[in-house]
Amino acid sequence: MALLGPFAGVTKEVRRDVEAARERDPAARGVSRLEILLAWPGIHALLSHRVAHRLHRAEVPLLPRLIATLTRSLTGIEIHPAARIGAGLFIDHGTGVVIGETAEIGEDVTLYQGVTLGGTGFAVGKRHPTVQDNVTIGSGAKLLGPITIGHGAKIGANSVVITDVEANCTVVGNPGHPVRVDGRRPEGPDADWIHLPDPIAEALQELSRRIAAQEEQLAELSGRDHQEAEVRPLRTVRGPNPAGG
Repeated sequence: MALLGPFAGVTKEVRRDVEAARERDPAARGVSRLEILLAWPGIHALLSHRVAHRLHRAEVPLLPRLIATLTRSLTGIEIHPAARIGAGLFIDHGTGVVIGETAEIGEDVTLYQGVTLGGTGFAVGKRHPTVQDNVTIGSGAKLLGPITIGHGAKIGANSVVITDVEANCTVVGNPGHPVRVDGRRPEGPDADWIHLPDPIAEALQELSRRIAAQEEQLAELSGRDHQEAEVRPLRTVRGPNPAGG
């Protein structure tokens, strides 16, 4: 009976997870909760983790890691039993998702395939990210180290984030850099979530445009000098007068 206490909230959390899938996955529209529970790998991974996490907290040896290993083999999603995950997490597709030992995830967070919440170095203690509520992390993004991702933040696909991210901030690139704060870009025109701006790419494009313009100017100057050389009259060189005049 002592072991059953920690499992009291698992059912409630799994219900929130299923509802999150129905709300945030277009493929789940019109699908029954039972089908989501039986056929969505993200739900399977979360259900297994919530059980393994309770066993880990109860200091049950070996079994939590065996559950995590089996779940990784079946779903392609690796979650350490010690990771703390709030209710309402939605893992879309899920293949390649890795959540490390000291990672903490708040409520109503969305992760896409290939996301890594990883550590850096070999130090003990807190070494994985803390992700606050209502955060969205795009496909292939890597969040490394004991950083904090603020409430409502968005991380663009394939971004590498190694520093803290403010609340309601959008981050893209490698290394990750903010392109919006509180829903607005720091400067320049706004853009939607699908077409996120990339300041580095924009700077390279601007540099390329300037180089092209300078090359055109050089070509014009070179052509002008060539034309002037062709039309320039030749000087007549006078030699000595053989008549002595």
